[in-house]
Amino acid sequence: MRADIHHLKTIEQRLLWLSHWMIHNANHLRPKADGIKVGGHQASSASMVSIITALYFSTLRPVDRVAVKPHASPIFHALQYLMGHQTRARMENFRGYGGVQSYPSRTKDIDDVDFSTGSVGLGVAITSFAALVQDYIRAKPWGSDAPQGRMVALVGDAELDEGNIYEALQEGWKNDLRNCWWIIDYNRQSLDGIVREGLFERVEKIFDAFGWDVVRIKYGALQRAAFAEPGGDRLRDWIDACPNAQYAALTFQGGAVWRKRLMDDLGDQGDVTALIEKRSDDALADLMENLGGNCVETMADTFDSITHDRPTCFLAYTIKGWGTPIAGHKDNHGGLMTKSQMGEWQQHMGVPEGQEWEPFATVDDPEALRAFLAKVPFFARSPRRYSDARLAVPAIEISTDREISTQTAFGKILDDLAKGDSALADRIVTTSPDVTGTTSLGPWVNRRKLFARREQADAFIEHRIPSTAKWEFTPKGQHIELGIAEMNLFLLLGAAGLSHDLWGKRLIPIGTVYDPFVHRGLDALNYACYQDARFIIVGTPSGVTLAPEGGAHQSIGTPLTGMAQDGLASFEPAFADELAVIMEWAFDYLQRDGSGVVDERTWLRDETGGSVYLRLTTKPLEQPGKRVDEAFRQGAVDGAYWLRKPGPNCSVVIAYQGAVADEAIAAAGMIGEHRRDIGVLAVTSADRLNAGWTAAQRERARGNDSAQSHVERLFGALPPDCSLVTVLDGHPATLAWLGSVAGHRTISHGVEHFGQTGSIKDLYRHFRIDRTALVESVSRLTSGRSFR
Repeated sequence: MRADIHHLKTIEQRLLWLSHWMIHNANHLRPKADGIKVGGHQASSASMVSIITALYFSTLRPVDRVAVKPHASPIFHALQYLMGHQTRARMENFRGYGGVQSYPSRTKDIDDVDFSTGSVGLGVAITSFAALVQDYIRAKPWGSDAPQGRMVALVGDAELDEGNIYEALQEGWKNDLRNCWWIIDYNRQSLDGIVREGLFERVEKIFDAFGWDVVRIKYGALQRAAFAEPGGDRLRDWIDACPNAQYAALTFQGGAVWRKRLMDDLGDQGDVTALIEKRSDDALADLMENLGGNCVETMADTFDSITHDRPTCFLAYTIKGWGTPIAGHKDNHGGLMTKSQMGEWQQHMGVPEGQEWEPFATVDDPEALRAFLAKVPFFARSPRRYSDARLAVPAIEISTDREISTQTAFGKILDDLAKGDSALADRIVTTSPDVTGTTSLGPWVNRRKLFARREQADAFIEHRIPSTAKWEFTPKGQHIELGIAEMNLFLLLGAAGLSHDLWGKRLIPIGTVYDPFVHRGLDALNYACYQDARFIIVGTPSGVTLAPEGGAHQSIGTPLTGMAQDGLASFEPAFADELAVIMEWAFDYLQRDGSGVVDERTWLRDETGGSVYLRLTTKPLEQPGKRVDEAFRQGAVDGAYWLRKPGPNCSVVIAYQGAVADEAIAAAGMIGEHRRDIGVLAVTSADRLNAGWTAAQRERARGNDSAQSHVERLFGALPPDCSLVTVLDGHPATLAWLGSVAGHRTISHGVEHFGQTGSIKDLYRHFRIDRTALVESVSRLTSGRSFR
C-alpha cells in the first residue's frame, strides 16, 4: 500500500463532501429570487472524485495541463478551496453572480483553470491539439526551453458521443501525438439513460486504431482482494457479466439487496457463500461499488505506472453518484439529494453541524494533512500562468497600383513577412483544413515549410517534378496542415492562441477556411474565444461573389456571426491597403492584455485585445491608389471612413462593406451625374462600428453625456433628411442598423437566401446588390427622379 494512501482517502472524502455541500447550499439553502433549480451535477462529480484526487494530489506536476469534465466542476472548485486557491464566499455563491462558475472557466474563475470546459467534447479534444502545439514550440530555437508536460482530459463517457472527439483522434494520429492522456469516467449513465452494453469494447478498438495505449481500470483494491479469496473468480465473472442497468439499480438499493441477488445467483453453500456472508451489508455494498475508478489507491498506482509519452486512454469504471444516497439511480444526472438525504449523509460523513464549510472538518490530524498538501508537486507553483513579451510589429505595406483581391493581398502580405527576418514572422504559425493553396497560404508555406516532428521529404521535389506547392515537412516548419474538419481548425487555433499563457512562448496563429465553413466549426470558435485565445481566422472566399461554386460554398450569415461573437473583432475590407492597415493593427491587438490606456475615442475597450476575423474575397478590384492620410488608416481600423465625404447638403449616403465596393462606387458615380452632394461610406467592420456605438450608448446611460462613438461622429454632419442605402455580399441586417444611429431613412441590400451557380454579374443582379439596384433605391428614397 502506498505510504500516502491514507491522506489521499482523506482528501477524497473532503472533496466529495465540500463539492456536494456547495451544490446543496446553492439549491436548498441559499435564498432564490426566481425559484428555478440551480443544479450542479452531484452524481457526475461523485463518480470522478477518486480519479481527480489521485490525479491532482499524486500524479500531476506543475507543467501538466488539465481539461476537467464540465460536470465535475464542483470537485475542481472544492480541491482549489482545500488548497486555499478559492474563497468561501465564491463557493457559497456557486452558479450565482460573482460565484464559482458552473463549468471551469479560464477567464471567469479565480482558481487555476487550464482549459475552460462546458460544451461537451471540446475540452477533451483541445488537449490533443495543445500537445501538438507544445511539440511545435519546443521544436523551435526560441522555444526549446519551454516547459513540457502532459495534456490531460477528464472525460465523461457520454462525451464520446460527440463527433469532434473522433476528428481530433484522427488528426492526432496524423501528427504523431504524444504526451496526451484522456481519462474516461466510465460510469455508464448519461442524462437520459444507461449507456449501451459493450461500449468499452468499441472505445478500446477506436483508440487502438489511432495508436493510443488503452488502460482498462475496472476493479478497485477491495474487489481485487476479494477475487483472490476462494470463490472470488466466480464473483469477478458475475461482475463482468452483469448488465450496466442491473448494476446501477442494485447499487442504488444497497447492501441487503446486493446480498440477496448475489446469493440467488452465486450462493453455493461453499466458498462463494462464505465470501459473501463474511461481509456486513455495508461492507458488501462497499465491495461491489469499489470499481477501479472509485478507488483512489488503484487510480494513483495506475497513473504512476505510465512512464512513456505515448497517448494513453484510461477507461476507468465508476459508479455515478458514488458514495452518496443517489448512487446508481438512473435519474441522478440532473438529480439532487433532498434536505433529508443530505442530513442523513452529513451524519454518515461525520461532518459536525456548523462546520460544513470547514476544509478540515473531519480530519483526525489536520497538521499532518497540511504538511502532506504542502508537498504535493502539482501545487508547488500556483497559479501556473506564464506570459511573454509583446512582439514588435513590422510595417505592413502592399502595392496598390493594380487590380487585386483581398484574398490575394492577404497571401502577398504573408509572403512578404515570410521573406523577412522579423521576430513576429518567426512566431506566426498558419493552419488550414486542406484548403491551404486555395486560401492563398501557398507562398507562405513554400518559404516557411510545414511542421512535423520528423523530417519528411517532398517526393515531387526529389523526383524534380514541377509543382507550385513545395510540401516539405520539418521541425522548423511554420504551417500545420489539417484534414477537412473545421472543428479541429478552431481547436488548434484555440490551443495555439493560449501559448503565451500555457508555455510562456507567444505564437501568432493564423487559420484559413472557406468562409461558409466558419459555421461548421462555430462551436469550437466560440469555445476558443471564451478562453480568450488569440488568433486570426481568415474566411475566404466569401459570399455569392464565389459565384461559380454555387450555394453550398457561398456564405450569407458570417458577417452577422462576426458581429455577434464575443472576443472576436470582425473585418471585411474591400481594398488591399485597408487589409494591410488592419493586419498591422491585428498583429498588435492579438498581444494586448488589458493593461493599456482606455481609448474613449471609440469606446471599444481595445486595450483588452482579442482575436480577429477577416472576411475576404477572390474578386479583384481596381485599387484606389496610395493613401497615407491618418483619417483613412484610423477609420479602416475603427470600422469605417469616408471614401467620398458628404457635403453640408448631402441627400444620400451609400454605405458598403467588402467585395461590392465597385458596385457602390459605380452607383455613386451614376447618381453624381445629377446630384453632386452624395457620400460614400467605406465600412471595413460593421462589428466594430456597432460595438462602439452600443458601448457609447451604455456610457451615456451611466451619465457621461459626452460619450460619442466613431459612427456617430461620422454621421454628425449629415442633414436629418439624408437617406442611407447600404449594401454588402452578406445578410443585409449587417448594415441595416446604421439608419438607427441618427434616425436616417435606410434601404439595406444584401443576400438572404442560398445562392446558385452563375457569374458574379448575374448573381449580383439576382440578389439586387448591383449598381442598378442601388441607384433604384436612391431614387425611391429621394425625389423619385431616375438616375439611370
